[in-house]
Amino acid sequence: MKVRVVYRKVRDYIRYDLKEIAFPSSLPDPPHIKKRRKLTWHERFLVLKEASRLYAASWVRDIGPELRPNDYKKDEESENVASGPKSTTKDKEPSTLEDLAVAARGGMETLKPALQRIYMTRASAYRDALKSFIHGYQEGIQQVVERKEGLKEDSKSEQDTDMPNKST
Repeated sequence: MKVRVVYRKVRDYIRYDLKEIAFPSSLPDPPHIKKRRKLTWHERFLVLKEASRLYAASWVRDIGPELRPNDYKKDEESENVASGPKSTTKDKEPSTLEDLAVAARGGMETLKPALQRIYMTRASAYRDALKSFIHGYQEGIQQVVERKEGLKEDSKSEQDTDMPNKST
């Protein structure tokens, strides 16, 4: 009788408790959450296919247009268009807004470097403006100091010329 109880307790421990210790289950879902059905093998394949397509597209955005696979036909067409008389640099270089839009579509991994690039550009513009202002301010101070020195020299020379006139 006791062997049967011990066997049952060991079996229950292995069956329930040990499994919970080794692989703990998460907290149960709140009551308002509806459980989703399991995906079929075909639906899993479609999800994997879409995920791999999006992943490959993110790599294409990261490596740039010059290294994109299977774009040799588009490159030839763009060379023909660019060799025409209407080719401009605007066609080749996207604006900052377009760059941000493309980066936003790519997710946080591509958006963060684009924003850092914009902030660094803005910071360098502010730094250059501040340096220019400081340089101009120093030149202005030098001019004021030179005028004061010039006025002092003029007044001294006038005083020197006035002094002999007064003594005679």
